[in-house]
Amino acid sequence: MPSLEPYRNELDYSYAPGIFPAMECLLHRPESVRRLLVHSAAVGRDGIEKLIALAETHRIRIEEADRVLARISGKENCWAAAVFTKFSDILQNDCPHVVLHCPGDSGNVGTILRTALGLGIEDVALIRPCVDVFDPRTVRASMGSLFRLRVHVYDSFAEYRNTFSGRPLYPFMLDASVPMGEIKEVPHVYSLIFGNEGSGLPAEFAAMGQAVRIESNDKVDSLNLAIAAGIGIYHFASKGALV
Repeated sequence: MPSLEPYRNELDYSYAPGIFPAMECLLHRPESVRRLLVHSAAVGRDGIEKLIALAETHRIRIEEADRVLARISGKENCWAAAVFTKFSDILQNDCPHVVLHCPGDSGNVGTILRTALGLGIEDVALIRPCVDVFDPRTVRASMGSLFRLRVHVYDSFAEYRNTFSGRPLYPFMLDASVPMGEIKEVPHVYSLIFGNEGSGLPAEFAAMGQAVRIESNDKVDSLNLAIAAGIGIYHFASKGALV
């Protein structure tokens, strides 16, 4: 087997570091898993034994790789990681979407992926330039939710919009927006659009669909992207059935 390299965007594989993210990868994308890496000090632990048993079921190579685990995670106590081939999904046209326009923080994106999954939205679009969704930091922040979602990265918002024309759009921004609480009913299919952590959405998004804002008091100037997305996703998902 070829040696594993430090993660770079150009590689055709990545790492799911941590017992739980690695388990999610093995459970939901076993066809993508190339190897299971385990730490020698963790052998015999309950979670590790479950990972090993699952890898053996799928005939996936298992390696003790203490140094590699420390290198890819930046920690000495990373007990396992799945090495997986990158994948690209097709979003479903008849389901709601979360659209992240040029997000710049891996932690935020990973948290939003996990939140979307937990609240029943399983289709997520990212618009370039954006965080690398396969960066191990993003995968770890998602706690493996990435492997249970349909995620696709688009070169531009125009490409996304052309692919899913006619959908109701709800950009989250201040310009030409209404308070989110005024949105009492939502269609079965819609797209919630969130902008970059620093710059938000470009002004032209105010003319696309119904712009909405999350109202807060004047003691803060804005909310963290992952927090704002969580509030928005919950509000819209709660108008239907949370699954």
